[in-house]
Amino acid sequence: MPRHRKRRAVSEINVVPYIDVMLVLLIIFMITAPLLQQGVEIELPQANANPLSPEQDEPVVLTVSKTGEYYLNVGEHIDKPVEAEVLVHRVAAVVKYKPETPVLVRGDQGVNYGSVTNAMVLLQSAGVEKVGLMTEQPDK
Repeated sequence: MPRHRKRRAVSEINVVPYIDVMLVLLIIFMITAPLLQQGVEIELPQANANPLSPEQDEPVVLTVSKTGEYYLNVGEHIDKPVEAEVLVHRVAAVVKYKPETPVLVRGDQGVNYGSVTNAMVLLQSAGVEKVGLMTEQPDK
């Protein structure tokens, strides 16, 4: 007489496919992470200045290129120049919702002084009360 055994369902989860997916995602992120750091190439003036404290919020940085174009690290397309009106609206929105956010101007050392001054006037019209200037530490 043949005996029939009932098969029981296996209650273990096979995690091998999940590990494979995780490793593929890890490789993708390792390759794409360095590509995400884009920006405008400028030469900052060198000066002995104190760095910002790490407890502060991420600052709004207005970059003035050598040609006098404005770049803002807020909003979409941070690697494309921003018109003055758009700059004022974006910065005003940030200042409205987070008034303690530091605002910095990052001007190329070869840019006209008037361009940096105009940038600071635009920030003032956006409601910014304090503006910092970014520099590089001098080479020793």
